[in-house]
Amino acid sequence: MRSKPCLTLAEVKQMLAACEAEAVKNNWAVAISIVDDGGFLLGFARMDGAPTVSAEVSLGKARTSAMTRRPSKVFEDRVKERPAFASFPAGILIQGGLPIMHQNECVGAIGVSGVQSHEDEQIALAGIKALG
Repeated sequence: MRSKPCLTLAEVKQMLAACEAEAVKNNWAVAISIVDDGGFLLGFARMDGAPTVSAEVSLGKARTSAMTRRPSKVFEDRVKERPAFASFPAGILIQGGLPIMHQNECVGAIGVSGVQSHEDEQIALAGIKALG
């Protein structure tokens, strides 16, 4: 049987803190969701002033990235080419979700919502970079 890497609670907290720091640095109020490789919630934060709906959207972006092992932007772009992708069952197909890869395996994903989609992704990337 093979061994599979997974995120620890300490790593989830480290990534949440890095995402929050990036958002604070830019004066952005967002919701941040971190999920495992199956799309199940491991960590969440909704900053003061973040839109209420951003909580659900951040989780959907994270689930999309975890289940597909791809950035959620890939599917946002696909919908433009093939509108049928709008009914894709994996979650929310909007930029702002990134898979967390370790040793060529997806161990989870980060989804962010609350500002422009490319800014959401910038915050998610800060969290991934915090793992080193």
